Amino acid sequence: MGIEPLVILLQIVRLAVPYILTSVGATFSERGGVVNLALEGMMLVGAFGAAFGQYRTGSALAGIFLAVLCGLGVALLFAFITVSLKADQIVAGIAINILVMGATRFGLSLLFGSSMNSERIAGVEVLSLLVDPLFLAAVVSVLAGHLLLFKTPYGLRLRATGESAEAADSAGINVDRMRYSGVLVSGALAALAGAFLVFQQHTFTDNMSAGRGYIALAAMIIGKWTPAGAALASLLFAATESMEIWLQTGWIPSQLVQSMPYIITLLVLAGFVGRASAPRDAGIPFEKNRRSE
Repeated sequence: MGIEPLVILLQIVRLAVPYILTSVGATFSERGGVVNLALEGMMLVGAFGAAFGQYRTGSALAGIFLAVLCGLGVALLFAFITVSLKADQIVAGIAINILVMGATRFGLSLLFGSSMNSERIAGVEVLSLLVDPLFLAAVVSVLAGHLLLFKTPYGLRLRATGESAEAADSAGINVDRMRYSGVLVSGALAALAGAFLVFQQHTFTDNMSAGRGYIALAAMIIGKWTPAGAALASLLFAATESMEIWLQTGWIPSQLVQSMPYIITLLVLAGFVGRASAPRDAGIPFEKNRRSE
């Protein structure tokens, strides 16, 4: 009984890692003016890349490298569609998610001979979560994310781009380049989140991200578009997911228990969205010649 609170705390921290990585990445994307609904797909393709990379090489490091490469590839596609082609960011994000779901399912059939799951992989073999490199990456992403966004010229330019793309452009900031950079950071971090998921479960399963990308987006909103706030909100959602696991053996209907994280997400968003202000130009495509029309 004495160690049970510690066990629960470690479980919450473990569950929070994918949310933290993805929500911090979402902060960079949206601070630059791009609403990234494709986080779900970036997380999923990262998980697939990590599973395949480790399966083929036996190295978790190779899996992480391939995960990040896949995440950056999807992020580059999303940035090209939304930033260069000026497509609607919400529609493009949903389309990317559907594309990745189909592509990973096809990849499972092609590479593993199954449309449901991959072969078992070892994952990251460490004695404790606290020395897991992906857990440490989550911690570093919060600290480094805060410093980059609020203490460096790059962060100032990125935030200026999200607040007023026209004013940033008139100040000599390359708006498209800044938006690309924010989306690419979000893709890399979401892919690391996917790698953490697959290493914890030791196999890739179809649609294993299971809505975590959307919840991470909600965590970013609740955290008021800051890395630290997003991390704290991620811990809240991880706590509800942990509670779901502990309640599954109780008298509460399993369907209600499984829906709890999403119910709490809606309730928390209803209480916080009206009090938090998004970057003013988030979701608005930037037309360079718009001012001269």
